[in-house]
Amino acid sequence: MPAELSVGLVDPDVAHGSASGTDESSDDAPGVGVVAPFDFALDRELWRWAPDDVSLYLTRLPFFTTPVTVEMAVAVGDRRAVRRATRDVLTPRPGVVTFACTSGSFVSGVTGEFVLRRTMLEAGAPEATTTSGALVDALHLLGVQNLAIATPYIAAVTDRLVGYLADSGIATVASEGLGLLGNIWRVGYEQVVSIVKAVDRPEADALFISCTNLPTYDIIEPLEAALGKPVITANQVTMWASLRAIGRQAVGGGRLLEIPLQRSVA
Repeated sequence: MPAELSVGLVDPDVAHGSASGTDESSDDAPGVGVVAPFDFALDRELWRWAPDDVSLYLTRLPFFTTPVTVEMAVAVGDRRAVRRATRDVLTPRPGVVTFACTSGSFVSGVTGEFVLRRTMLEAGAPEATTTSGALVDALHLLGVQNLAIATPYIAAVTDRLVGYLADSGIATVASEGLGLLGNIWRVGYEQVVSIVKAVDRPEADALFISCTNLPTYDIIEPLEAALGKPVITANQVTMWASLRAIGRQAVGGGRLLEIPLQRSVA
């Protein structure tokens, strides 16, 4: 985990969404603030999950040159950078801020994911979600106990995901990684479908496609039809949880989106 364990104090003016400190109301639909890694390249995919009247306010974490390793995932989740990025997206007054990175939110375990959410809340976010936290919530709501996972990562990063899931009460029955150290966003649908089908097992209640830099929007429903079980993806679950936090449903396919808003996480 990054060395800095402290989180930022709430700026009252920022928390109320006004430079003057006044608590003005707005008739506009609440938006979603998105804190994304510097290498995130699928902005358009996130927008596809959003209803037409919900805006996304995206900001990037600081750029640095490094391959996609455990060390990079830890660096992406640095609390100082996350705190600054959260404050950056508060100006348009989103109803929720999400940390849209799978590896950066699972690499330091359950505690690390909790501290990321706390960091965003204490920086002024009215609600806070992370990709990995959203994944666990979704799996619990779907009643998934045994999961198969497909990732673009090297083995060391995939192993961190397996550990995070285990600590969250989810067993990984199979995992496959592409072993990529960069340019993950260049992976096409055909390769994603191939690895998902390869990792599926009869004992898996569902499948998870990790990494917000993998395109998945158009293949979720075909995969569910072919495999006969829920297929959850990083961008899907990120937007599902963020929109759910402001009382909205994501737009798209998959069994996850069939869960009524009224159903809460135990």
